[in-house]
Amino acid sequence: MLAVVSLFVGVADVAPADLLRLDADAWGLVALSRGPRTAALLLAGASTAAVGTIMQMLARNRFAEPSTTGTVEFAVLGLLVVTLLAPGLPVAGKVVVATVFALAGTALFLAVLRRVPLRSPLVVPLVGIVLGGVVSAVATFIAYRTDLLQSLAAWTTGDFSGVLAGRYEMLWVAGALAVVAYVVADRFTVAGLGEAFTTNLGLNHRRTVSTGLVIVSVVSAVVVVTVGVVPFLGLVVPNVVSLLRGDDVRRSLPWVATFGAGLVLACDLIGRLVRYPYEVPVGVVVGVVGSVLFLWLLLRRDTGAGRVG
Repeated sequence: MLAVVSLFVGVADVAPADLLRLDADAWGLVALSRGPRTAALLLAGASTAAVGTIMQMLARNRFAEPSTTGTVEFAVLGLLVVTLLAPGLPVAGKVVVATVFALAGTALFLAVLRRVPLRSPLVVPLVGIVLGGVVSAVATFIAYRTDLLQSLAAWTTGDFSGVLAGRYEMLWVAGALAVVAYVVADRFTVAGLGEAFTTNLGLNHRRTVSTGLVIVSVVSAVVVVTVGVVPFLGLVVPNVVSLLRGDDVRRSLPWVATFGAGLVLACDLIGRLVRYPYEVPVGVVVGVVGSVLFLWLLLRRDTGAGRVG
């Protein structure tokens, strides 16, 4: 329903009747702008929420997700580096570089996490936020010295207003990886129970974790390069679904993807309407809604925060 509404909300007037009578201008607008924007919202929302679930299983903590583990900050740093060194590189090449940085950052976060005593479940997101803050500070300094602060601001604020046909197709890669995550979901569920338990069941724990890290890194990089950072989405949606559906990744992942896409669509519609005909970037709206939900999760006494399993 939200996806259908998204097709008809905007500065240019398009009504369902215009499409039914095959109005060329209306169909052209839907094909070039409204349709790609709605598809991008669905793909980014579903894939970001899905990798949030994977990240929580790998870190064995409900407060872990790409924006609280330094993953997206490293992806932004990679995008900044490739913009400086190879500005003419195609989008696919920028995604590859951002993925390498995101993968290195996620691996660094997990390595640091192994050396930190986890006396509280809140230590995990605090470590990730500190790591991300350091990387973000480095990126901001480099952007300031190279006059790229505006570009950096665009990458760190999720915004779908510029999505057109031909500018969002990389998000289908993120959607495909979300499907791959669903196919191997049972392995992530087992990996979330610990290395010893995974090995006893005959699975290669390191390979499973590596697969999850690659999926998380690629999806994060694709979303950052295409539309920017969408904060808190991979944190709050999996937690809410977990309260309703439990920790079985295979059973909960379709719900996570659906609610993630719905939340991004709803926030985008709010951003389009609250200052009509101007727009508030969806990253800002999701950040406000996500931070409120995050605080609610923190304050819930029976949230079950901590190590999964």
